[in-house]
Amino acid sequence: MMTILVTGSSGHLGEALVRRLRAEGAAVRGLDINPSPFTDVVGSITDPAVVERAMDGIAVVFHTATLHKPHVATHPPGDFVDTNINGTLALLERAVANKVSAFVFTSTTSAFGAALTAGQDEAAWITEDVRPVPRNIYGVTKVAAEDLCELYHRKRGLPVVVLRTSRFFPEDDDDPAKRAAYAPANMQAMELLYRRVDIADVVDAHLLASTRARVIGFDRFIVSATTPFKRGEARVLRHHLPAAIAAHFPDAATLFEARGWRMLQGIDRVYDNARARELLAWKPKHDFAHALERLRAGGDFRSEMAIAVGVKGYHDRAFEEGPYPVDMPH
Repeated sequence: MMTILVTGSSGHLGEALVRRLRAEGAAVRGLDINPSPFTDVVGSITDPAVVERAMDGIAVVFHTATLHKPHVATHPPGDFVDTNINGTLALLERAVANKVSAFVFTSTTSAFGAALTAGQDEAAWITEDVRPVPRNIYGVTKVAAEDLCELYHRKRGLPVVVLRTSRFFPEDDDDPAKRAAYAPANMQAMELLYRRVDIADVVDAHLLASTRARVIGFDRFIVSATTPFKRGEARVLRHHLPAAIAAHFPDAATLFEARGWRMLQGIDRVYDNARARELLAWKPKHDFAHALERLRAGGDFRSEMAIAVGVKGYHDRAFEEGPYPVDMPH
Protein backbone atom coordinates (compact mmCIF):
# COMPACT_ATOMS: atom_id res chain seq x y z
CA MET A 1 0.00 0.00 0.00
CA MET A 2 1.35 3.43 -0.93
CA THR A 3 1.95 5.93 1.85
CA ILE A 4 0.52 9.46 1.59
CA LEU A 5 2.05 12.51 3.26
CA VAL A 6 -0.13 15.38 4.46
CA THR A 7 1.81 18.45 5.55
CA GLY A 8 0.06 20.91 7.84
CA SER A 9 -1.88 17.98 9.36
CA SER A 10 -2.75 19.90 12.53
CA GLY A 11 -4.44 22.68 10.51
CA HIS A 12 -7.96 22.88 9.11
CA LEU A 13 -7.40 21.26 5.73
CA GLY A 14 -4.59 18.95 6.81
CA GLU A 15 -6.74 17.46 9.54
CA ALA A 16 -9.66 17.08 7.14
CA LEU A 17 -7.48 15.23 4.63
CA VAL A 18 -6.07 12.91 7.30
CA ARG A 19 -9.56 12.22 8.63
CA ARG A 20 -10.83 11.32 5.16
CA LEU A 21 -7.80 9.23 4.21
CA ARG A 22 -7.85 7.31 7.48
CA ALA A 23 -11.58 6.65 7.06
CA GLU A 24 -10.84 5.18 3.63
CA GLY A 25 -8.12 2.92 5.04
CA ALA A 26 -5.21 4.71 3.37
CA ALA A 27 -1.69 4.67 4.80
CA VAL A 28 -1.30 8.34 5.70
CA ARG A 29 1.43 10.24 7.55
CA GLY A 30 0.75 13.68 9.00
CA LEU A 31 3.49 16.30 9.35
CA ASP A 32 3.08 19.54 11.27
CA ILE A 33 5.06 21.88 13.49
CA ASN A 34 2.29 21.49 16.10
CA PRO A 35 1.30 18.15 17.65
CA SER A 36 -2.25 16.85 17.19
CA PRO A 37 -4.09 13.51 16.92
CA PHE A 38 -3.67 13.82 13.14
CA THR A 39 0.09 14.45 13.15
CA ASP A 40 2.66 11.64 13.15
CA VAL A 41 5.82 13.68 12.56
CA VAL A 42 6.17 16.87 14.60
CA GLY A 43 8.56 19.33 13.02
CA SER A 44 8.99 22.09 10.48
CA ILE A 45 9.15 21.73 6.72
CA THR A 46 12.06 24.18 6.94
CA ASP A 47 14.12 21.49 8.73
CA PRO A 48 15.82 19.20 6.15
CA ALA A 49 16.07 16.32 8.63
CA VAL A 50 12.35 16.50 9.37
CA VAL A 51 11.49 16.61 5.68
CA GLU A 52 13.72 13.62 4.93
CA ARG A 53 12.15 11.60 7.74
CA ALA A 54 8.60 12.57 6.82
CA MET A 55 9.12 11.84 3.11
CA ASP A 56 10.63 8.38 3.61
CA GLY A 57 8.63 5.92 1.49
CA ILE A 58 6.04 8.52 0.43
CA ALA A 59 4.26 8.09 -2.93
CA VAL A 60 1.77 11.00 -2.82
CA VAL A 61 2.14 14.44 -1.21
CA PHE A 62 -0.62 16.81 -0.14
CA HIS A 63 1.25 19.97 0.79
CA THR A 64 -1.10 22.15 2.85
CA ALA A 65 1.41 23.52 5.39
CA THR A 66 1.87 27.27 5.12
CA LEU A 67 2.04 30.57 6.90
CA HIS A 68 -1.33 32.21 6.18
CA LYS A 69 -2.68 35.72 5.71
CA PRO A 70 -3.49 35.93 9.46
CA HIS A 71 0.26 35.66 10.16
CA VAL A 72 1.23 38.69 8.07
CA ALA A 73 0.95 41.11 10.98
CA THR A 74 2.60 38.76 13.50
CA HIS A 75 5.48 37.18 11.56
CA PRO A 76 8.39 38.80 9.70
CA PRO A 77 8.62 38.40 5.91
CA GLY A 78 11.56 36.04 6.26
CA ASP A 79 9.37 33.50 8.04
CA PHE A 80 7.06 33.45 5.01
CA VAL A 81 10.01 32.94 2.68
CA ASP A 82 11.37 30.12 4.87
CA THR A 83 8.08 28.26 5.22
CA ASN A 84 6.18 28.95 2.01
CA ILE A 85 9.11 28.95 -0.42
CA ASN A 86 12.06 27.10 1.10
CA GLY A 87 9.82 24.53 2.79
CA THR A 88 8.01 23.85 -0.47
CA LEU A 89 11.35 23.59 -2.29
CA ALA A 90 12.60 20.98 0.20
CA LEU A 91 9.46 18.91 -0.29
CA LEU A 92 9.69 19.16 -4.08
CA GLU A 93 13.29 17.94 -4.00
CA ARG A 94 12.38 14.91 -1.92
CA ALA A 95 9.30 14.27 -4.06
CA VAL A 96 11.49 14.06 -7.16
CA ALA A 97 13.90 11.71 -5.36
CA ASN A 98 10.97 9.52 -4.31
CA LYS A 99 9.44 9.57 -7.82
CA VAL A 100 6.07 10.39 -6.26
CA SER A 101 3.00 9.90 -8.43
CA ALA A 102 1.38 13.18 -7.38
CA PHE A 103 2.31 16.38 -5.58
CA VAL A 104 -0.78 18.45 -4.75
CA PHE A 105 0.02 21.97 -3.59
CA THR A 106 -2.60 23.95 -1.68
CA SER A 107 -2.44 27.57 -2.74
CA THR A 108 -4.93 30.37 -2.27
CA THR A 109 -7.21 32.72 -4.16
CA SER A 110 -5.51 35.45 -2.10
CA ALA A 111 -2.71 35.09 -4.64
CA PHE A 112 -4.82 37.11 -7.08
CA GLY A 113 -4.46 40.10 -4.75
CA ALA A 114 -5.13 43.48 -6.33
CA ALA A 115 -6.55 41.79 -9.44
CA LEU A 116 -9.66 41.01 -7.38
CA THR A 117 -10.83 44.61 -7.19
CA ALA A 118 -9.42 46.04 -10.40
CA GLY A 119 -12.82 47.34 -11.57
CA GLN A 120 -15.28 49.43 -9.57
CA ASP A 121 -18.28 49.27 -11.92
CA GLU A 122 -18.67 45.50 -11.91
CA ALA A 123 -17.55 42.46 -9.98
CA ALA A 124 -14.24 41.04 -11.17
CA TRP A 125 -14.71 37.64 -12.80
CA ILE A 126 -11.77 35.53 -11.61
CA THR A 127 -10.58 32.53 -13.61
CA GLU A 128 -7.19 30.86 -13.82
CA ASP A 129 -6.33 33.23 -16.70
CA VAL A 130 -6.27 36.26 -14.38
CA ARG A 131 -2.70 37.30 -13.57
CA PRO A 132 -1.97 37.42 -9.83
CA VAL A 133 -1.04 40.79 -8.33
CA PRO A 134 -0.13 39.85 -4.72
CA ARG A 135 -0.94 42.39 -2.00
CA ASN A 136 1.39 41.11 0.72
CA ILE A 137 4.21 38.71 1.58
CA TYR A 138 1.72 35.88 1.95
CA GLY A 139 0.52 36.25 -1.64
CA VAL A 140 4.04 36.79 -2.98
CA THR A 141 5.39 33.62 -1.37
CA LYS A 142 2.41 31.48 -2.40
CA VAL A 143 2.77 32.57 -6.04
CA ALA A 144 6.52 31.90 -5.84
CA ALA A 145 5.83 28.42 -4.45
CA GLU A 146 3.39 27.79 -7.30
CA ASP A 147 6.11 28.77 -9.76
CA LEU A 148 8.53 26.38 -8.08
CA CYS A 149 5.97 23.62 -8.52
CA GLU A 150 5.68 24.43 -12.21
CA LEU A 151 9.47 24.52 -12.56
CA TYR A 152 9.84 21.09 -10.97
CA HIS A 153 7.30 19.71 -13.39
CA ARG A 154 9.00 21.22 -16.45
CA LYS A 155 12.58 20.48 -15.43
CA ARG A 156 12.21 17.33 -13.36
CA GLY A 157 8.99 15.76 -14.64
CA LEU A 158 7.19 15.91 -11.29
CA PRO A 159 3.38 15.61 -11.62
CA VAL A 160 2.01 18.66 -9.76
CA VAL A 161 -1.46 20.13 -9.36
CA VAL A 162 -1.89 23.54 -7.70
CA LEU A 163 -5.25 24.21 -6.07
CA ARG A 164 -6.06 27.84 -5.34
CA THR A 165 -8.65 27.48 -2.61
CA SER A 166 -11.01 30.21 -1.51
CA ARG A 167 -12.11 30.64 2.12
CA PHE A 168 -12.96 27.46 4.02
CA PHE A 169 -11.98 28.45 7.58
CA PRO A 170 -14.86 28.94 10.07
CA GLU A 171 -13.29 31.82 12.01
CA ASP A 172 -14.95 35.23 12.18
CA ASP A 173 -14.23 37.72 9.41
CA ASP A 174 -11.18 39.93 10.00
CA ASP A 175 -13.14 43.01 8.85
CA PRO A 176 -14.61 44.66 11.99
CA ALA A 177 -17.43 46.28 9.99
CA LYS A 178 -18.55 42.91 8.64
CA ARG A 179 -18.25 41.29 12.07
CA ALA A 180 -20.49 44.00 13.50
CA ALA A 181 -23.09 43.75 10.72
CA TYR A 182 -23.23 40.00 10.04
CA ALA A 183 -23.23 36.90 12.21
CA PRO A 184 -20.48 34.48 11.13
CA ALA A 185 -22.91 31.95 9.64
CA ASN A 186 -24.75 34.77 7.83
CA MET A 187 -21.54 36.07 6.25
CA GLN A 188 -20.23 32.64 5.38
CA ALA A 189 -23.49 31.62 3.70
CA MET A 190 -23.29 34.78 1.57
CA GLU A 191 -19.66 34.02 0.69
CA LEU A 192 -20.72 30.73 -0.89
CA LEU A 193 -22.00 32.88 -3.75
CA TYR A 194 -18.56 34.09 -4.70
CA ARG A 195 -15.59 33.45 -2.36
CA ARG A 196 -16.07 30.43 -0.06
CA VAL A 197 -15.93 26.66 -0.30
CA ASP A 198 -16.78 23.94 2.20
CA ILE A 199 -13.79 22.01 3.50
CA ALA A 200 -15.37 18.67 2.50
CA ASP A 201 -15.45 19.84 -1.12
CA VAL A 202 -11.83 21.02 -0.81
CA VAL A 203 -10.83 17.53 0.33
CA ASP A 204 -12.64 16.03 -2.67
CA ALA A 205 -10.75 18.37 -5.01
CA HIS A 206 -7.41 17.35 -3.49
CA LEU A 207 -8.11 13.64 -3.79
CA LEU A 208 -9.24 14.02 -7.40
CA ALA A 209 -6.15 16.09 -8.19
CA SER A 210 -3.92 13.35 -6.83
CA THR A 211 -5.51 10.73 -9.10
CA ARG A 212 -5.21 12.94 -12.20
CA ALA A 213 -1.81 14.51 -11.61
CA ARG A 214 0.11 12.15 -13.92
CA VAL A 215 -2.25 12.83 -16.81
CA ILE A 216 -2.43 16.57 -16.15
CA GLY A 217 1.31 17.00 -15.59
CA PHE A 218 0.95 20.52 -14.23
CA ASP A 219 -1.96 22.90 -13.88
CA ARG A 220 -3.58 25.42 -11.56
CA PHE A 221 -7.23 25.30 -10.52
CA ILE A 222 -9.57 27.56 -8.60
CA VAL A 223 -11.36 25.64 -5.85
CA SER A 224 -14.43 27.56 -4.71
CA ALA A 225 -18.14 26.82 -4.39
CA THR A 226 -19.93 26.93 -7.73
CA THR A 227 -21.44 30.36 -8.21
CA PRO A 228 -25.02 30.56 -9.51
CA PHE A 229 -24.13 33.72 -11.41
CA LYS A 230 -22.92 34.29 -14.97
CA ARG A 231 -20.28 36.69 -16.17
CA GLY A 232 -22.93 38.90 -17.76
CA GLU A 233 -24.33 39.65 -14.30
CA ALA A 234 -21.10 41.25 -13.08
CA ARG A 235 -22.46 44.79 -13.03
CA VAL A 236 -25.59 44.01 -11.05
CA LEU A 237 -23.54 41.87 -8.65
CA ARG A 238 -21.36 44.85 -7.83
CA HIS A 239 -24.19 47.22 -6.95
CA HIS A 240 -27.49 45.32 -6.63
CA LEU A 241 -26.67 41.87 -5.26
CA PRO A 242 -30.07 41.21 -3.58
CA ALA A 243 -31.80 41.64 -6.93
CA ALA A 244 -29.40 39.18 -8.55
CA ILE A 245 -29.98 36.66 -5.75
CA ALA A 246 -33.77 37.05 -6.03
CA ALA A 247 -33.59 36.27 -9.75
CA HIS A 248 -31.99 32.90 -8.96
CA PHE A 249 -33.49 32.15 -5.53
CA PRO A 250 -36.87 33.86 -5.02
CA ASP A 251 -37.25 32.73 -1.39
CA ALA A 252 -33.69 33.54 -0.26
CA ALA A 253 -34.63 36.88 1.32
CA THR A 254 -37.45 35.26 3.30
CA LEU A 255 -35.17 32.48 4.54
CA PHE A 256 -32.56 35.02 5.61
CA GLU A 257 -35.12 37.21 7.37
CA ALA A 258 -36.41 34.21 9.33
CA ARG A 259 -32.90 33.80 10.73
CA GLY A 260 -32.43 37.49 11.36
CA TRP A 261 -29.77 37.53 8.65
CA ARG A 262 -28.91 40.29 6.21
CA MET A 263 -27.76 40.25 2.59
CA LEU A 264 -24.71 41.94 1.22
CA GLN A 265 -25.60 44.76 -1.15
CA GLY A 266 -22.75 44.07 -3.56
CA ILE A 267 -19.68 41.92 -4.13
CA ASP A 268 -16.38 42.83 -5.74
CA ARG A 269 -15.38 39.49 -7.29
CA VAL A 270 -16.58 36.02 -8.27
CA TYR A 271 -14.33 32.96 -8.31
CA ASP A 272 -15.20 30.75 -11.29
CA ASN A 273 -14.48 27.05 -10.65
CA ALA A 274 -15.51 25.79 -14.11
CA ARG A 275 -12.01 24.59 -15.01
CA ALA A 276 -11.71 22.44 -11.88
CA ARG A 277 -15.15 20.95 -12.46
CA GLU A 278 -14.27 20.11 -16.06
CA LEU A 279 -10.69 18.83 -15.81
CA LEU A 280 -10.75 17.31 -12.33
CA ALA A 281 -14.34 16.03 -12.62
CA TRP A 282 -14.91 17.84 -9.33
CA LYS A 283 -18.51 18.12 -8.15
CA PRO A 284 -18.72 20.44 -5.14
CA LYS A 285 -21.93 19.91 -3.18
CA HIS A 286 -21.99 22.74 -0.66
CA ASP A 287 -22.96 25.82 -2.65
CA PHE A 288 -25.45 28.63 -1.92
CA ALA A 289 -28.36 26.55 -3.21
CA HIS A 290 -27.41 23.79 -0.75
CA ALA A 291 -27.19 26.35 2.06
CA LEU A 292 -30.73 27.55 1.29
CA GLU A 293 -31.94 23.95 1.21
CA ARG A 294 -30.51 23.40 4.69
CA LEU A 295 -32.06 26.67 5.92
CA ARG A 296 -35.47 25.50 4.68
CA ALA A 297 -34.98 22.31 6.68
CA GLY A 298 -33.84 24.25 9.74
CA GLY A 299 -30.38 22.72 9.65
CA ASP A 300 -26.70 23.68 9.48
CA PHE A 301 -25.43 24.29 5.94
CA ARG A 302 -21.89 23.19 6.80
CA SER A 303 -20.69 19.67 6.00
CA GLU A 304 -20.11 17.08 8.71
CA MET A 305 -16.39 17.46 8.03
CA ALA A 306 -16.49 21.22 8.57
CA ILE A 307 -18.29 20.74 11.87
CA ALA A 308 -15.87 18.01 12.99
CA VAL A 309 -12.74 20.06 12.21
CA GLY A 310 -14.22 23.17 13.81
CA VAL A 311 -12.49 26.41 14.72
CA LYS A 312 -8.73 26.25 15.16
CA GLY A 313 -7.50 29.82 14.93
CA TYR A 314 -4.09 30.70 13.56
CA HIS A 315 -2.23 31.82 16.70
CA ASP A 316 -1.57 30.39 20.13
CA ARG A 317 -3.05 33.45 21.82
CA ALA A 318 -6.22 35.52 21.64
CA PHE A 319 -6.40 39.13 20.48
CA GLU A 320 -8.56 41.89 21.89
CA GLU A 321 -9.85 43.07 18.53
CA GLY A 322 -10.78 40.50 15.92
CA PRO A 323 -9.72 36.91 15.37
CA TYR A 324 -6.23 38.08 14.43
CA PRO A 325 -4.41 41.37 13.81
CA VAL A 326 -4.66 42.70 10.27
CA ASP A 327 -1.73 44.10 8.34
CA MET A 328 -3.01 47.38 6.94
CA PRO A 329 -1.93 48.32 3.39
CA HIS A 330 0.40 51.29 3.14
